[in-house]
Amino acid sequence: MSVEPQSNPLSRRQFVARAAAAGVAVSVIGSVEALYTAEPALGTSGPKLGYGPLVEDPAGMLDLPRGFSYKVLSREGTVAKPGTPPVPSRFDGMGTFPDRHGGNRLVRNHECSPTAKIKVVAPPERTYDPGAAGGTTTIVADRHNNATSEYVSLGGTAINCSGGLTPWRTWLTCEETELKAGTSGYTKDHGFIFEVDPYDNRRNRNPTPLKEMGRFQHEAVALDPRTGIVYETEDAFVAPLGGFYRFLPNRPCGGWGSLRAGGELEAMHIDGLPDLSVVQEPGTTFHNVQWVKVPDPLATTESVRAQDYAKPITGGYKLEGCWWGALDRCVYFVSSFARTELGPKVDHDGQVWRYDPRKRTLRLEVIFTRPKPGSDDPEFDAPDNITMSPYGGLMMCEDGLGEQHILGTTEDGEVFKFARNRVNNGTPEDPEYGELAGAGFSADGRTMFFNVYSPGITYAITGPWRRRR
Repeated sequence: MSVEPQSNPLSRRQFVARAAAAGVAVSVIGSVEALYTAEPALGTSGPKLGYGPLVEDPAGMLDLPRGFSYKVLSREGTVAKPGTPPVPSRFDGMGTFPDRHGGNRLVRNHECSPTAKIKVVAPPERTYDPGAAGGTTTIVADRHNNATSEYVSLGGTAINCSGGLTPWRTWLTCEETELKAGTSGYTKDHGFIFEVDPYDNRRNRNPTPLKEMGRFQHEAVALDPRTGIVYETEDAFVAPLGGFYRFLPNRPCGGWGSLRAGGELEAMHIDGLPDLSVVQEPGTTFHNVQWVKVPDPLATTESVRAQDYAKPITGGYKLEGCWWGALDRCVYFVSSFARTELGPKVDHDGQVWRYDPRKRTLRLEVIFTRPKPGSDDPEFDAPDNITMSPYGGLMMCEDGLGEQHILGTTEDGEVFKFARNRVNNGTPEDPEYGELAGAGFSADGRTMFFNVYSPGITYAITGPWRRRR
């Protein structure tokens, strides 16, 4: 194992959010410069002081800073057109695409199991498994953020959690499950990735699982536009720990349907590091990252993460968000949190990792630390979906307990509240669960879109983004 602790204060920052001023009991430690400059259009830092205190929404839906406003693009249970099924439940990950008329197209995941209140109902030609209840819907919005149409683009999949964008402007939706045919009413195996076209719904007929990309509890993916390699996270929440994978396609960057040509799936191996949670020092860098072939990507007898590898794979608890940094040509991924009672070796409230394919290095960029023993629970916990703001800094969706927020980071690394969900703030066991998910910006940077998990709501947020108060 080759480990290089980063000690240069100019390249490594340590900062703690000011709980008294911001009301956010979370500590964020690490080098945020790399995150700010991962995309060429993102600037070099976040806003100086956030966007000010949240203003209570008189409608009781969503609190935002002064000057910002929201539109509701979609709600669970509504009927877009007479004779069409109602909008399904459990809004989760989402991809944003520019529309040729100046608006946007959103492909939204529905993390529906057979117990979902409103299941995804698709025509037979766009249904993979009639026994499954998940899938995707596509929303078309005009330049004023008015939804002009909404339709089911994929049905018959299961637990569609997150996914990722391709350079040819399609959405890769991921099933977060390993259940096989014959369980929960399923007629086919699940745990796959499916490709969805946001522009031409005719292409979404005959849904085809991308089997050679693996069958496991997928969360998110990120695609290297130069090599076509697809990086995949596994949101495993029972032992053994989930893996970080890469898929080497036979037809790299070949456009729509090219991933169906197959390829080879590999898992990350780092000598002497079986568990990412033990790394607590931001800047710690592991050299000579290796990749080992996955023996059975279809997990016919054992889950992908539990198979007999040539070398033991390096795992993490709840590996979730994943995105590609276009400027530094690195892939970033998130471990949402770790708790020792659930299997990891060390506790944390979130890690952000950066893998450099050219240098073959893995570096811990940011860690969210837990409060000291005996202190109150943090007001913000369990960062899940993370996106980069076009104005610099991270925008993070909270998936924890109590009030649910979207938070941002300033140029000094402080955490600030940007939005607070007022519709519901239950618990994961509560069918009305107010997790926030699917955050992303329009191509022109004027609108941020995101979802409330349940009851499902899709918002469009506009306002004085460039203002640095």
